[in-house]
Amino acid sequence: MEKKLPAKSTKREVTEFLDRLAKTPVVKAAGERGRLIFALDATASRQPTWDRACQLQGDMFRETAGLGGLEIQLCFYRGYGEFSFSPWYTRSADLLKRMTSVFCLGGLTQISKVLRHTIKETKKRKVQALVFIGDSMEENVDALSHLAGQLGILGVPVFLFHEGNDRAAAHAFQQIARLSNGACCPFDSNSAGQLKELLGAVAVFAAGGRRALEDFSKGKSGPVAQLTHQITGGS
Repeated sequence: MEKKLPAKSTKREVTEFLDRLAKTPVVKAAGERGRLIFALDATASRQPTWDRACQLQGDMFRETAGLGGLEIQLCFYRGYGEFSFSPWYTRSADLLKRMTSVFCLGGLTQISKVLRHTIKETKKRKVQALVFIGDSMEENVDALSHLAGQLGILGVPVFLFHEGNDRAAAHAFQQIARLSNGACCPFDSNSAGQLKELLGAVAVFAAGGRRALEDFSKGKSGPVAQLTHQITGGS
């Protein structure tokens, strides 16, 4: 049975997400690829939409090819305390192969491990952004907020996509986004195309910054067109 998801994201929520993205600075040395950590909750409740996430990641690579490319690292947690992260990939096929080998297992959330790992990685070499897709939160929100604040100081915004309608998760995700200078946007049953565009925008942002986002949005409609308005409208 397909998991029931909430109604479509409101225009205000999408606009606020895009506004935060447009205002976030990117720090990247000339000639370097942008680096993005793509983190997923792989507990049992996420199984119905795992394949969708696999399809979307390929588009993230394609959208950044002309910007010097993108390095993506896959992170996920599942089961009893299992947390895994991949090498840094520069080819969509390599990341897709890794993702399709993963199956979901029941367990509690481990968002703190995702945040700690991102802190560790960016101290080795700058990470431009963290993307997280999840539907629940079963951890101490103050502890997560503390880690998110550290990412904010390090200049690593967290862009969270909230699937479902769990109130505790919604509150925690909003706090993480605010403290890391990132953004949070709902992900629902009608928004596969919307998520694709938003993830593409985050990937372009990580690879090329605000100017690249403006170029990316030319000729597009919907959420990415809203982003163009936020940029050209002045912020």
